[in-house]
Amino acid sequence: MEDNILLQVNNISVVYSDVIQVLKGVSLVIRKGQIVSLLGSNGAGKTTTLKAISGLLKPENGKVTEGSIEYGGKGIHNSSPETITRLGIIQVLEGRQPFKYLTVEENLRVGTATRWGKPYKKDLELVYHYFQPLVARKNRLAGYCSGGELQMLVMGRALMAHPKLLLLDEPSLGLAPFLVREIFQIVKRINEEQGTTIMLVEQNANMALLIAHYGYVMENGKIVM
Repeated sequence: MEDNILLQVNNISVVYSDVIQVLKGVSLVIRKGQIVSLLGSNGAGKTTTLKAISGLLKPENGKVTEGSIEYGGKGIHNSSPETITRLGIIQVLEGRQPFKYLTVEENLRVGTATRWGKPYKKDLELVYHYFQPLVARKNRLAGYCSGGELQMLVMGRALMAHPKLLLLDEPSLGLAPFLVREIFQIVKRINEEQGTTIMLVEQNANMALLIAHYGYVMENGKIVM
């Protein structure tokens, strides 16, 4: 494996419940420091690809049946989500799911769960630097935040975990155009200023390709471009 390759997906197939095949021979490469976008329509297999990488297939009775996923040169396919998270692969799920009855700042602190006992004040400052609207909301219950604020919150929570590879699933979904532009500019800044490698799953191809170093297009569970 080349030195600068962080993640390599090699010809994987994914099956749910031993019968439903969703991915068929998917291969892609993510190099350190890149933003790589995975584009395609709804149902193309983008989210399943992310879940195969982050270990979230298992709870949904899915598994990688063929091929391999290598992170830093070591196979991680079908590993547990806890193992993969501790390696530094952090996924922000589609749908902006906060802990509604915790405050914004308490939600952010949940992001440090994999590194208990380590200082987090500087991490909070960093998150508030990128997501400034959260500063005024930090003591408010997350359940009362707007869609844009929730997107910032779940991305900020992921940053608190010190991701080496950040997986973003449809961050623009359901947001107003001006907010989409703001979110994508923040993603670009995090990549450039923190050196965070990012895999971005999106239907909004125009915005994704504006900030991505490289893009893949999926259709019907395969990479087609």
